[in-house]
Amino acid sequence: MFINNFDPVAIEIFSLEIRWYSLAYIFGILLGWILAKKLFIQNIEIKNKFDDYLSYLIVGIILGGRLGYVFIYNLNFYINNPLDIFKIWQGGMSFHGGLIGIIFTSIIFARKNNQNSFLYMDIVALVAPIGIFFGRIANFINSELYGTTTNVPWSVTFIQVDNLPRHPSQLYEALLEGIFLFLILIYFRGKFLNKPGLISGLFLIFYSIFRFFVEFYRVPDEQLGFIFLNLTMGQVVSLIFILSGVILFYLKYEAR
Repeated sequence: MFINNFDPVAIEIFSLEIRWYSLAYIFGILLGWILAKKLFIQNIEIKNKFDDYLSYLIVGIILGGRLGYVFIYNLNFYINNPLDIFKIWQGGMSFHGGLIGIIFTSIIFARKNNQNSFLYMDIVALVAPIGIFFGRIANFINSELYGTTTNVPWSVTFIQVDNLPRHPSQLYEALLEGIFLFLILIYFRGKFLNKPGLISGLFLIFYSIFRFFVEFYRVPDEQLGFIFLNLTMGQVVSLIFILSGVILFYLKYEAR
């Protein structure tokens, strides 16, 4: 059994705190941007526009992630405390919301430049697991999104939560949604280079399957609990995204 008593603050300079979660966002975006430019972008026109696209991407991640958390996971609280919506530093970001934000900003940017938005979204899908990996490691360090109680040999006790051994569900997600998903998408990349949208569809399918599975080992959101049929909100949203991914993959695969 591992004892988790990490400090969520990575660096403190006078009264300024830099948290691991913030560093996860920064490193995830930077590393994803570098890999995209160096390895994954073959279209010269897309490569030339990618730096400008990055600013849209960051806005989509932050705005979508925050609004997704507000509307999907904690609407009642924010209806009564609307000013807290802007207090991002207190936590509360939704991956699915960030994903929706990326989709919208990609469409806006591509239309502005008369390009196919899936050319951008496929690139993001390829590098997104890197950011997901860092994000889940940060969740583990922060002792948040922790798992259900268990007696498995690799259980973790989160001192900041309680003294009970729990599944390190954050690490499960880092492994599946980060490393495994990255390897799967890299494998299929060479097969679908000429069909924009297929990689995006596969990302939606496999990420959502992994997320749905791990949610069985993760404590549901305290303010929501189980929605129905003992499913969490994360699982319900994942089912929607699995269906969306299957439809997208089918339409793009059949397109001529």
